[in-house]
Amino acid sequence: MIMDWKLNKTQNKVPHCNKSIYIAEHLVEKIERIAGENNTSVNNVIVSMIESCLKEEENDGV
Repeated sequence: MIMDWKLNKTQNKVPHCNKSIYIAEHLVEKIERIAGENNTSVNNVIVSMIESCLKEEENDGV
């Protein structure tokens, strides 16, 4: 199932933390392409996807 997600604008200054994750190279390539096409950072693309998935989960009542 393909989830619809919306690329967020760069976040305001709110508390953040750093985490390292391992991502398959083919996924990194796709994420970098999306970031380049939207003139934004890889981090913003990943965070936007995560926030969208979590919001969808909340809406589904999980």
